Amino acid sequence: MRRVRSTPSRFARTKADWKSQSRTNAWGWRLLSAFTSYNAQVQVFERTAMASNPVLNDKRFEQVIAEGYGTSPVTRAMTYGGTMSALGVMFAIICVSGWVGWSQVNQTTQEVFDAATRQTVVVSTTSFPGWTIIAALAALGFAFATIFKPKWGPATAPLYALCEGAFLGAISAYYNQMYDGIVVQAVLATLSVVFVMFVLYVTRIVKVTPKFVLITVAATGGIMVMYLASWIFSIFGADITFWNSPTPLGIGISVVICIVAAMNLAIDFAFIEQSVEAGNTPRRMEWLAALGVTVTIVWLYLEILRLLSLLRR
Repeated sequence: MRRVRSTPSRFARTKADWKSQSRTNAWGWRLLSAFTSYNAQVQVFERTAMASNPVLNDKRFEQVIAEGYGTSPVTRAMTYGGTMSALGVMFAIICVSGWVGWSQVNQTTQEVFDAATRQTVVVSTTSFPGWTIIAALAALGFAFATIFKPKWGPATAPLYALCEGAFLGAISAYYNQMYDGIVVQAVLATLSVVFVMFVLYVTRIVKVTPKFVLITVAATGGIMVMYLASWIFSIFGADITFWNSPTPLGIGISVVICIVAAMNLAIDFAFIEQSVEAGNTPRRMEWLAALGVTVTIVWLYLEILRLLSLLRR
């Protein structure tokens, strides 16, 4: 009698087959979900020029428009000229208050006899005014006030510049007494970076794409976490400021931070351009936009100042 070899039905699967199929389906759904999530994120970035600078983002502009002032797109809309004027006023205030902060840093020298070498050595002591730390905290408060209450911008943005300038002047004088001429180098380097980034953006050599924004946001967030962690650990006496040492690693990290700060400038330029071209952004938002650019430039200047100090140690 001939035997007929029966083949298993496609429904007659073993337990191992079902487990394998279940794992395949699970991974398929995970990949599909990840792909869908990525597409959604890309669409969000394409619809809005989301800025990594917390001062410049769509929620702030939408909040101001929703509050109902600055409704005329012809006479009261945000313009490039108005934004540049607000930026110029803020930097003029920073320069004046910076001179005041600079003048408060004093250096005293005295001769001390060294018993080990039996020679007289000159010891220099630099006094840093404590009130400038309070000014820096006040500047932070005025910045947050402008962010959460944009209609206060015409008042709080200049106050930010006043307080921040005093702190910048004091810290610049402190660095300059340690490394003669370093402030001039830092200022020239900062202005050069700002000019180059502006030219690269205007000529569209640097394009603010969703991927560019995503990378900048992630890098900026990581840097802020590093700052915060370093500050928290320093409270408990731990020293993790390896990035502040004149080593190849410390110098490399400082260079990366300067690059990320420069990338933030491109995003700020793109956001201002889109806001002006929209035609319905209130004029008072010029102060918020100027504050956002100022915050980025101040950050860039401080990082360049720190980088130059590492190179001169």
